[in-house]
Amino acid sequence: MVELLTRQTVAGLMQSGPLPERLPTVAAVPVVESVVAVAVPAAGRRGHVRRRLLADIVRGGLIIAIINLFLVQVSIVRGHSMEPSLRDGDRLVVDRLAYALGGVQRFDVVVLRYPRDPNVDFVKRVVALPGEHVRLEAGRVYVDGKLLTESFAHVSDRAFMRELTVPDDHYFVLGDNRPISCDSREFGLVEAALLKGKVRARFWPLGRAGTI
Repeated sequence: MVELLTRQTVAGLMQSGPLPERLPTVAAVPVVESVVAVAVPAAGRRGHVRRRLLADIVRGGLIIAIINLFLVQVSIVRGHSMEPSLRDGDRLVVDRLAYALGGVQRFDVVVLRYPRDPNVDFVKRVVALPGEHVRLEAGRVYVDGKLLTESFAHVSDRAFMRELTVPDDHYFVLGDNRPISCDSREFGLVEAALLKGKVRARFWPLGRAGTI
């Protein structure tokens, strides 16, 4: 135990006699700084991980939604109207920006909103462009009076259609499997605003994957 000398103690010593040669000194007490580790309960750690995982899922979902809405869309072919080019169940990558950045080209394969029910998507091939005259004779397509050379695989029929003029911002589309296709011969010309995008590739099934 360390004894501290106060002024009164010193005064008392001086009255009682000469001071000792050395006064008792106060020993320096080292100060130890310690870090206290706070233990986080395991349940708290699990809750934190779950919250972070949920936040990552939400962010990922938003990114996918934005990509699907503005950049690309994944579509599944239902039906046989585009055979042999596309088959029932094929998974397609649809470029949503294609027609915002450039024009529609003849023979583009497009995903469009069905004119009679915009909640339903169709996939068809563009055959005639704005300002062109198109007609069908025994299944053969004539554009501006000339027989159209169709180099892609398709199934022809024997249909006739009187000549019509494609107005501005409209397109004439056909299915590749024409005997069974519901297309512009039935529902009419397609407004540009109904085109959702250009089909770029098929990624499933893997054995038939590739560009369109």
